[in-house]
Amino acid sequence: MLEQETRRPEAPLDGATRLDAVNQQLAETYPELSRQLKLAAGYVLEHPVEIAFQSIRKSAAAACVTPSTLMRLAKRLGFESYEQFREVFQSAVQAGPVELSGRASHLRSLASQTDDQVFLDVGDAAFDNIGRLFTADNQSRVREAARLLLGAGKVAVVGFRDTFACAYHFAYVGRIAMPNIHLVRGLEGGLLTELAPFGEGDVVVAFGFEPYCAETIRALELTREAGVSAIVVTDTMRSPLVPGASITFNVANATPHFFPSILSAITLIEVLLAECVAFGPDDLVDNVARFESRMREMGAYVDID
Repeated sequence: MLEQETRRPEAPLDGATRLDAVNQQLAETYPELSRQLKLAAGYVLEHPVEIAFQSIRKSAAAACVTPSTLMRLAKRLGFESYEQFREVFQSAVQAGPVELSGRASHLRSLASQTDDQVFLDVGDAAFDNIGRLFTADNQSRVREAARLLLGAGKVAVVGFRDTFACAYHFAYVGRIAMPNIHLVRGLEGGLLTELAPFGEGDVVVAFGFEPYCAETIRALELTREAGVSAIVVTDTMRSPLVPGASITFNVANATPHFFPSILSAITLIEVLLAECVAFGPDDLVDNVARFESRMREMGAYVDID
């Protein structure tokens, strides 16, 4: 009997390796490109960080081509969209631990170009990130996530360190309409205790961007073992938060700012909670009305004339 050769599965390419492959492909095809595509390819090869963080409009202007030329270049290299092409560069830039000091230094270099550069570049990135959120695919995914939340017995919300703001916003605003939403804080080693009440029929909403928090991954492991369905909001499908998730939102967070942007995640929260109230039972609207009335009775709001 012949022995079968045991083959190891190939490891997935990391961000830097994928970018090297794209650059190699660009170099090989460069002589065959049209003049406009050569302009675009030259800019891509020389400005990988800008391609990662800038909007397609800004990159096209810097390369002296049109946005459609950059899209044609991406398709020429086998990508279905420019977003997939740019994701290779974002992955490579953030493949290792996020160097916040390096990003801060980059801001200093932007400021040395013109007085307005930092303001304009952060604005361009913000508009681009939001624009990438509102797609047909995400629209159907939001509707599916809303149905999952509305049918849940209890909802746990998890996000630590830089994404705690996302988790807190989701829990605070969400509880106004849906009192079954609970913010998981994980303070003083209490993560296991806080998650113990959640099981089948419940949902966990988890936020996590590079660098990924060990506590968030642990929370997803614990809830998955208990049969809890997960809605994950993260920055790439290679995120360690993705495995086992029922629904995953891959939101753009590229920015020249020294810390990854949470703007798209906050906007997604607003859309998702609005969808729940719009298509949920009348009780949700009643809950909002009672909350507002209670806050006013307690003097929580200040009226202006």
